[in-house]
Amino acid sequence: MDTTPLNSQKELSACKDKDDCQENGVLQKGVPVPEDKVESGQISNGYSAVPSPGAEDDTQHSIPAATTSLVAEAHRGERETWGKKMDFLLSVIGYAVDLGNVWRFPYICYQNGGGIGYAICIIAFYIASYYNTIMAWALYYLISSFTDQLPWTSCKNPWNTGNCTNYFSEDNVTWTLHSTSPAEEFYTRHILQIHRSKGLQDLGGISWQLALCIMLIFTVIYFSIWKGVKTSGKVVWVTATFPYIILSVLLVRGATLPGAWRGILFYLKPNWQKLLETGVWVDAAAQIFFSLGPGFGVLLAFASYNKFNNNCYQDALVTSGVNCMTSFVSGFVIFTVLGYMAEMRNEEVSEVAKDAGPSLLFITYAEAIANMPASTFFAIIFFLMLITLGLDSTFAGLEGVITAVIDEFPHIWSERREWFVLGVVITCFFGSLVTLTFGGAYVVKLLEEYATGPAVLTVVLIEAVAVYWFYGITQFCSDVKEMLGFSPGWFWKICWVAISPLFLLFIICSFLMSPPQLRLFQYNYPQWSIILGYCIGTSSFICIPTYITYRLIITPGTFKERIIKGITPETPTEIPYGDVHLNAI
Repeated sequence: MDTTPLNSQKELSACKDKDDCQENGVLQKGVPVPEDKVESGQISNGYSAVPSPGAEDDTQHSIPAATTSLVAEAHRGERETWGKKMDFLLSVIGYAVDLGNVWRFPYICYQNGGGIGYAICIIAFYIASYYNTIMAWALYYLISSFTDQLPWTSCKNPWNTGNCTNYFSEDNVTWTLHSTSPAEEFYTRHILQIHRSKGLQDLGGISWQLALCIMLIFTVIYFSIWKGVKTSGKVVWVTATFPYIILSVLLVRGATLPGAWRGILFYLKPNWQKLLETGVWVDAAAQIFFSLGPGFGVLLAFASYNKFNNNCYQDALVTSGVNCMTSFVSGFVIFTVLGYMAEMRNEEVSEVAKDAGPSLLFITYAEAIANMPASTFFAIIFFLMLITLGLDSTFAGLEGVITAVIDEFPHIWSERREWFVLGVVITCFFGSLVTLTFGGAYVVKLLEEYATGPAVLTVVLIEAVAVYWFYGITQFCSDVKEMLGFSPGWFWKICWVAISPLFLLFIICSFLMSPPQLRLFQYNYPQWSIILGYCIGTSSFICIPTYITYRLIITPGTFKERIIKGITPETPTEIPYGDVHLNAI
């Protein structure tokens, strides 16, 4: 385990006046220098690689030549920090508040009333392979919105079929079981072109329109993160705040629509019987888990750019509060429109949206916007909001991977960040090509259900066991106290040691015992797709047992000694020089 107690200074040579010191190449934490400048051997986030004042005469004798070269390397590859505290908070909030808050949370309400690091990187790649495709859909909609009449309001387009029924028209029309709305056919037959695919077994060709859209998305992503958090920290001032302005406008507009009260009543009225169902609690836990985003490596990556004594406790409470309130408000934005649609169709709210997930945005909500006054304006700002929401999370997800690799191989990539980021972006682009095919929506659904969910839950469970059981809750709380000045209370200790691991295990077991039976539009996924989904999910998780096996093989001693050493936190002298900043997480 690559962890070390923060208060292990007692095992090292003493320093005078709490200054930073180093003996035999081992680093100690001291008082952070303002703005973390690299002066007199100061490296990252308050750590130093030179002796304390008073020992200047012995400088050349106390620092080995190898260590001196490392100090020089630290000068060349100085680790950057956030320009402002608000840059960090907006980046974390922008990561937590994403497309899932707008469509997944309302849908859940609608429906129910070491080796670990490699696994995280693979999961992040899977997410980048389909998450950005959803933004490409939104960009296609945004481009299509710059017209007097939105194209998904008419049944007279080349992609429409005889079943297209525009019940918002002035003509008397009858809505039947086989009827499809103009918005549904625009999404399925024009944007996705899913009718040109026979399913997972025959995805068809690549949509060049979506390919161009996603190229533009990745271009924006690259120039937003290529220079690190100094750049992305400024971009999130726009991408993290703009969605709240749009949500406010859409909320006011939705509340004035006919039938909006029906949607709000459906949203707020509890179904007490549902509380007795296990699935409701699993969905609730999974929603808040994936919304806040622990286990993806993003929060660790962002936190590593903070000062050592940053108040992460306060940041966690602020981010969680803002995230939950955003989900709650987004529910009103969505359900006022669902109530309006139910009023227009003369149906119950529960019958309005036939498909969940992105369809809630790209069919139901898009259709409602198209039939509002000033529909073009509302369509433009709505899809622009979706893109900014997605960009925040993509910035964060890729930054988690980039930070992990650069920190692991600083001598290779620290001075070549722009090229490495370009390589990551190009890799993600090629990885997303399969989701840009005519049947790409089927792949997106499969990856969403199997590639990320169970794998991330398993990774976080292992992280919790490793930190709170093997590293030790006592040592962990001691580290927190050294950083924040106070120790976590008994409530947090019980949650970390028992409640969180057991609940995660419960969710994982529930998923394994009852794998989701996938269906998208009129397509039922074949049984072999479940096996494929498990294989994709396992491909990321397999890094953990593989790395464990590797460590057992290379560790000397008997098998029992190898096991004991493997679950024992390493001493400071065993931690690589370049990994010291990770203690600030």
